[in-house]
Order: sequence, then C-alpha cells, then structure tokens
Amino acid sequence: MPSRFVKTLLASSILITTSLITGCGGAEATVDNAQKKVEVIAIPVEVAPLSQGDISSNYATTAILEAKEEAFVVARASGIIHEILVEEGDYVEKGQVLAKLETQRYILNLKRAEANLTGIEKELNKVRDMYAKKLISDDAYDKLTASYDAAKAELELARLDLAETTIHAPIAGFIAERNAKVGNLTESFQRERMFHIVQQKQLYGMVHLPEKELSRVHLQQGAQLAIAATGDKSVNAYVERISPVINAQTGTFKVTLRVPNEDNHLKAGMFAQVKLNYDTHANATLLPRQAIINIDDKSSVFVVRDGIAQKVQVQTGYAEGDLVEVLEGLAGSEQVVVTGHHNLKDKAPVEVVNTLELAKS
Repeated sequence: MPSRFVKTLLASSILITTSLITGCGGAEATVDNAQKKVEVIAIPVEVAPLSQGDISSNYATTAILEAKEEAFVVARASGIIHEILVEEGDYVEKGQVLAKLETQRYILNLKRAEANLTGIEKELNKVRDMYAKKLISDDAYDKLTASYDAAKAELELARLDLAETTIHAPIAGFIAERNAKVGNLTESFQRERMFHIVQQKQLYGMVHLPEKELSRVHLQQGAQLAIAATGDKSVNAYVERISPVINAQTGTFKVTLRVPNEDNHLKAGMFAQVKLNYDTHANATLLPRQAIINIDDKSSVFVVRDGIAQKVQVQTGYAEGDLVEVLEGLAGSEQVVVTGHHNLKDKAPVEVVNTLELAKS
C-alpha cells in the first residue's frame, strides 16, 4: 500500500514539474512577442524641400480701381434728340459725334441773326461817310456802331447754338452709360447726363495707409494687385501720388497707385487686393510657412536626416504668401516636415510618405 502511494505521488510530481516547465516556456515566448511589439514605429510625415528665390516685404490692403479720365456728357443746347450714333461699350475718339438734336429752330435763329446783322451793316456803311463829314452826331454814330457789334455777337451765338445741337465726345474712351433716347427732350446743361465716357488705358487705385508707414512709401514704388474678376492674376502698379497730410480722424494718408491697362482687360470699379512692396531680398533661402513651429517666441522646424526627424531652431526674415525667408539655422539643401510635425519629438523616426513642391504665391 505504501509502495503504491509512493508511486502515485511520484507520478503526480512528474506531471506538475512538466506543467511548470511548459508554463515557463510559454511565458518566455510571450515576453519575446511583447518585445517585438514594443519596437518603435516610424511616424508618417510629408516633407518639402527648401528653395531659392526672391521674397518681398509687403503691406497688404485693398483698393477699388478708378478711371484716370472720365466725362459726363450733357447737352449744351435744348431740343428733341434726333439721332444717337453710339452705344454702351463702344470706344470713341475725342471729338467723335455721339448724338444730334433737331436743328430747324436753330437754323432759323441763325438766319434771323444774319439778316439783322446785314441790315445794320448796310445802315452803318451809309452813315459812315456822313459821320466823316460831321453830318451826324457822335452819339448817333456810337449807338449804331454798338448795335452792329451786338448783331455780330448774336450771329456768333446763333452759330454756336446750332453747332451745339451736335453732341461730341470730350475725351477718348469707352461709353460706360447711354441715358439718351431718340425722341426725348433734353434741356441745356441739365443735371441728367446723356453719356458717361471712361478712359481706361490707365487706371488708379486709391489706398489709405497708417501714418507709421509714411516713411516707407515713395514715388514710383512698386505694388502688385490681385483682382478676383481676372482670376487673381497679378497686375503691376506704381505709386503715382502721396498725400502730404494725415487724416486726423483715421490716422491714415492717401496713396494713389497708377495701374497701366493698355490692353483694357481691367475695368473701373474692380476690387483689388493690394500688396505694396517695401523691399525685396534676391536669392533668399525660402521655407514653407507651414513647416514652422512657434513656441515661446522661438521658431523651429523638423529636418529629416536618414529617417530621423531632428528639431532645428531657425531665424526667419520676410514672409510672403506660403513662403518664409530663412536667415539662420538651415543651409538650404534640407527637407523639412510640413505635415505631421506638431506631435513629433526630436530624434523621432519618421517615414516620408510624400514630398511636396511648394511654389511661391
């Protein structure tokens, strides 16, 4: 009996020992798997290279384009509009006929003035010899001479009135508005204009700058205009005039920009985003703006070298569009992280999933 118990106990001990050995082996395998899972995973990022180019310091504002020359045409004579020779959108030269009024009344007035002058002139010729012989008084002769001069003036006015029944363009440009209609009565020098003409080969843009910018603005200084109506196409402009006074209420001064428009693709009234150029650095090292991390008034970027992200502090200069000038910290040949860098740590392994090419805006 004891012998059988000993055998049973021995067999149980062997089974327990085997189980323990097997369990330890499983634990070691689990530890190995955990170690494999703890391996650091590279963080996916997007990078962009640095570039070389020009970058400017600008003051951004807005402006409404205005025509340099425009004219509101009104009739100088009264009458019924007989004919209109132009339409809105037409280009007219200076002096070109725009419209005509009925002329019959003015022709009759001209004939009356001519007849009146002829009669006085004949009478004056008769008394001139008599006056030379002292047969008439000085007073009578002077009155007749004055009547002759008045008749001449009336004739000239009648001719002028007749000429003014034809409406001419005072400047060259495009017909922006045509309010005149055939058959309508127009009064001389009435407030309602018949035509509005604009000359758009050169436009103006008016901007108002803070007084602190006065020392940085000078004549012929360059500016760039982005106009939404033309697809934000950049247009060059130049400082034409600078107001010599500061508006005390707004603390600003007016600057007039000259905008060349020889092909007439710009129109008066267009809204423009203005960048007034203060200074330009040529061949600068340019960094994508989105790569910069600003903490405690310090700027830094992550540079990827051999799959490792290294944090580098940089000193920046001018900023324009999506690009920033690098003054110190980078050589110019690096690739910087532009996406995925806000949660990066220095020396963290990264995997570059995309390389962006950023163009200067």
